[in-house]
Amino acid sequence: MNRYLPLLILVAMCSQKMDAQTLSGAPKLVVNITIDQLRNDYIEHFAPLYGDEGFRKLLTEGCVYESASYPFSPVDRSSAIASIVTGTTPYYNNIISQKWLDRSTLRPVYCVDDPQYVSSPQRMATSTVSDEMKVASNGASIVFAIAADRDAAILSAGHAADGAFWIDPHTGNWTSSPYFSQGIRKWLSNYRSANPKPTEGKEVSNDAIARMAINCATEKAMGHDDVTDYLAITLSAEGKDEQNWRTEMEKVYRGLDHTLATLIAELQKNVGKDNVLFVVTSTGYTKDQPVDYARYRIPTGTFYINRTANLLNIYLGAIYGQGQYVMTCFHNEIYLDRKLIENKRVSFEDVISRSKDFLVQISGVRGVQQSPYSPSVSGDLIIEVAPGWKLLNEDNQETFTARAAFVPFPIIFFGAGFKPQRINSPVTADRIAPTLAKSIQIRAPNACKAAPLQ
Repeated sequence: MNRYLPLLILVAMCSQKMDAQTLSGAPKLVVNITIDQLRNDYIEHFAPLYGDEGFRKLLTEGCVYESASYPFSPVDRSSAIASIVTGTTPYYNNIISQKWLDRSTLRPVYCVDDPQYVSSPQRMATSTVSDEMKVASNGASIVFAIAADRDAAILSAGHAADGAFWIDPHTGNWTSSPYFSQGIRKWLSNYRSANPKPTEGKEVSNDAIARMAINCATEKAMGHDDVTDYLAITLSAEGKDEQNWRTEMEKVYRGLDHTLATLIAELQKNVGKDNVLFVVTSTGYTKDQPVDYARYRIPTGTFYINRTANLLNIYLGAIYGQGQYVMTCFHNEIYLDRKLIENKRVSFEDVISRSKDFLVQISGVRGVQQSPYSPSVSGDLIIEVAPGWKLLNEDNQETFTARAAFVPFPIIFFGAGFKPQRINSPVTADRIAPTLAKSIQIRAPNACKAAPLQ
């Protein structure tokens, strides 16, 4: 045995050397910036107004995927952010939207509500790229997330994060959750004492979020050792002035340009230009301004989902016998009483098939599909409302106008390990997480089937 000892020592030394060389290429800090409702057309339209250090730097010096989308629909802020960080769709991560109906109580639940901690990421069913960083580093990676809203902050932080910060809508101050490390409470209290409330009227400025992010990265010494750290930031490209939206959007995008320039400059200064990797993308949807299509003789109408649910119940009763087959409706989803259907010994698939045949005949319905998601977070039937039609639920006055139009947005990697280039081929946002995992040299999140972008 002793004669093999020198050989074993040599192999171990070579292995350590190779590991050190492999890890040396990883960035020290990953900054994941998600901009809610960011759009390519607005980025391009306001380009002459930008300085040199924000959008212009990202677009000229970054690796830009110009035609990004999400591999599922509909998309909102919560489902988009969950897809970015988990590298998968709501089918696996369970975050189908900001709110869904709890089938056991028939009451809406918020995607980050938690009966024990008030707010946590526990409804997200899979790991995130920052979770895998924690696992790979044995907890040594530092992970924080900052956003105006708690869903954005908590979901982008992940399960194993050190902390997530957002604005309390009641006090207008930064807040967090007891789910995260107890050590952040004192730091947060000190930050609030030293900084004014980050609200302007009722709105939170992107610059206030950037200041908080920079301070957090500095105070927590993020990116200052050989273990990669992770900072998630959510900004907003939403305009608030519906009457003067052109002027408002110019103000929003010029402001975003300034905010991005500040983040890039300060974080590169703190960590080193070659040690930071930025990824910038969008949530991939927009809240369109209300349009009176009828005024311009464009096909439109109102689809009453609560009335439709009642009609469906009458129809199913006529086929299978009296009973409350439809429990309720929420958003564009219809919830069936699965227990009743089972007790009547009726084929659930037959009920679904007959329901779809009935619903597609109703004006304003473009299509109907059985939900691909878990019954715990989704209805049984999802109705696609025809483009231009308004969905109205008279029970809770919820309303929205359907659009099937594509909202173009970019995915930009800027910094360590990425060369400047523009790529026109369509890509999906669930490929961000495996791309970051490859760059950091860790495994991808545990439900991620998407391939890295490069």
